[in-house]
Amino acid sequence: MPEFVYEALDKGGKQVRGVIEAANEEVIVEKLRGMGYYPLKVLQNKKSAANADIFALPGLRIIFHRITSKHLMTFTRQLATLIDAGLPIIRSLNILHEQVESAIFKEKIEDIIKTIEGGGSLSEAFGRHPKVFDNLYVNMVRAGEIGGVLEAVLNKIAEFLEKAQALKGKVKSAMMYPLVVSLLAIGIVTFILVTIIPKFEDIFKQLGAELPWLTQQLINMSNILMTKTPWVILAVVLVIVVFKKINQTREGKHFFDRIMLKVPVLGPLLKKIAIVRFAGTLATLIHSGVPILQALDIVRDTSGNEVIARAMEKVYNSVKDGDTIHEPLARCPVFPPLVIHMVAVGEETGAIDLMLVKVAEAYEREVDDTVNALTSILEPILIVFLGAIVGVIVVALYLPLFSIPKLVGK
Repeated sequence: MPEFVYEALDKGGKQVRGVIEAANEEVIVEKLRGMGYYPLKVLQNKKSAANADIFALPGLRIIFHRITSKHLMTFTRQLATLIDAGLPIIRSLNILHEQVESAIFKEKIEDIIKTIEGGGSLSEAFGRHPKVFDNLYVNMVRAGEIGGVLEAVLNKIAEFLEKAQALKGKVKSAMMYPLVVSLLAIGIVTFILVTIIPKFEDIFKQLGAELPWLTQQLINMSNILMTKTPWVILAVVLVIVVFKKINQTREGKHFFDRIMLKVPVLGPLLKKIAIVRFAGTLATLIHSGVPILQALDIVRDTSGNEVIARAMEKVYNSVKDGDTIHEPLARCPVFPPLVIHMVAVGEETGAIDLMLVKVAEAYEREVDDTVNALTSILEPILIVFLGAIVGVIVVALYLPLFSIPKLVGK
């Protein structure tokens, strides 16, 4: 942290000077006031500024001090433990403030403490930082505060975050191998097109051989990559930007999400993941005491899939009109019969949260099985795919050589 030189007046009006470490001047002023001093001047120590940590720069702070899901998970679990041990909320937050690694998270916790000291509730303090504590988190904390079971709700949130992180980790692990192989294939093909194809092109020109269609297309690709690389990069960037812009609209996201759910192999996996997220989130909210309409509204906003979000809108309107949850779900093709029947039984017995937990657990196991099967299937497929690409290139390069005897004979 940078050092600051300060001048201040104590309670007796005596001028005092000193050096103190802090993230910024505002923190110094607050600390001095807390010590009973009246700040006159706060300046950064020049030696400290010269030796300042480059990771404290604005752009690098975001990269190296960002708040990860692991940070939030640990914070939530520890806060629940401290509150359960009987410590006041402010003292618990002060303890956690000293323990968190992320400088940005420290600043957020400082603001949360100030909000609570100013008379705000914990949920209100969390709500001031929506990028860290989302709508789901804030509403569950609010329900815990109203019901007097804050520590139980925080433990529930931590469990939910752990399950969500584990699911995300499984999917990432499954996608890592095909991603690496795909990047390897792109690298190999680019290397061949840039370094090897031009040499063969010169040989073919000297021989005057008539090039087969496959060979000519390969040479054309090489020429495009060699002479129009900036345009190729620009086209790729433009496609990505346009895709993101379209995906940011509700209609565009719904279109892409619907297509992804229909993709062979990957579609069923995405559908199961969406069901796990829907069932787990709704079960956690209902179990924590969040009103059903509010819970459905939160699930819609946190679903991450526009097809699910639109289904939640129909369910929300149905429940608002006094109808059931399972009937509008049945009209959405993304939800299989098992989910519909389990939700219907939950509504009839008054234990919908327990039924949703069962649904989430069942589909978590299916996701595990699908990911394992997908990994074992993708490995040989990708190896064959990579071999096929290299094989096509080799064949395209050697096809013109078969016409050399004819040229020599002439």
